[in-house]
Amino acid sequence: MIKLEDIRKPVQAEMNEFNKRFKTVASSDISIVNLVTRYVLKRKGKQMRPLFVLLSSKMTGEITESSYTAASLIELMHTATLVHDDVVDDSNERRGSFSVNAIWRSKVAVLFGDYLLAKGLLLAVEKKDYDLLEIVSDASREMSEGELLQFQKSRSLNIDIETYYEVIRKKTATLIASCISCGARAAGASTEVVDRVYEIGIKIGMAFQIKDDLFDYQPHGLIGKPTGNDIKDKKFTLPLIYALNETDPGKRRAMVRKIKNGNRSQKVVSEVIQFVHEMGGIKYTREKMQEFKTEAIEGLRDFPESAARDAMVDLVEFTVSRSK
Repeated sequence: MIKLEDIRKPVQAEMNEFNKRFKTVASSDISIVNLVTRYVLKRKGKQMRPLFVLLSSKMTGEITESSYTAASLIELMHTATLVHDDVVDDSNERRGSFSVNAIWRSKVAVLFGDYLLAKGLLLAVEKKDYDLLEIVSDASREMSEGELLQFQKSRSLNIDIETYYEVIRKKTATLIASCISCGARAAGASTEVVDRVYEIGIKIGMAFQIKDDLFDYQPHGLIGKPTGNDIKDKKFTLPLIYALNETDPGKRRAMVRKIKNGNRSQKVVSEVIQFVHEMGGIKYTREKMQEFKTEAIEGLRDFPESAARDAMVDLVEFTVSRSK
């Protein structure tokens, strides 16, 4: 099993430096902002996105001042997105702890997320890293479109596989692609290289989100959240879409009706999960995840061999083998 601490080794010193800088970047003269910031930073996750940035810089050139700006810009935007998502989803939990909105209420959470986004914009402008700002701003637009498209389709309970791919490309894959392309741009890579790594990042992001969607069909307790969350929220992800496509029209209508009318019932959720397993939805989804992963790794192996490139390959493997 690949460990994240081993993947970090080629850029461990730079990750430590990034963490020191990020605390300074996110600080404010307003005490409540610093209070919320400290709370969020203490509960930071795996920091995979700044890791993608720094490994990409090292793989395509060298880590520069702009690399740290890129990593901070990405992390500010990502953290703001998570805080806003918890408000939108009315979620009181984030990574096993109380969410910001659960402690300080939604108004503070929304304003804090806005603050982080503004800090990211100002950082890029201050450093005159306008190329990075363009990449991240475009990713932010795509992520918002992806979430809105998913919301639109969940209301109609009608989504096909191609639309599903469009949703996850926009809402997840573009952020990882922007991490890797920002890293390359910060290292001074050519436009051709930046474009190449962006497409690799899209494939990594697709595999990452498909892995997340598979968690919904795993046993209770494996990732610290109830099984069937997507079903309860009427989110049609790849395992369910495939299963519905493989069954007869009558069974399809019956399953959609169950989700529409009884989606909060654990009995209905269990029936849907069993149906997905029986129709081969899990097997098909795993195969597609592996396809995206393989294509991403093949693209990475076109770059010269280095510790950073090999760590990036391991990071891709980690995204599809993680247990949470």
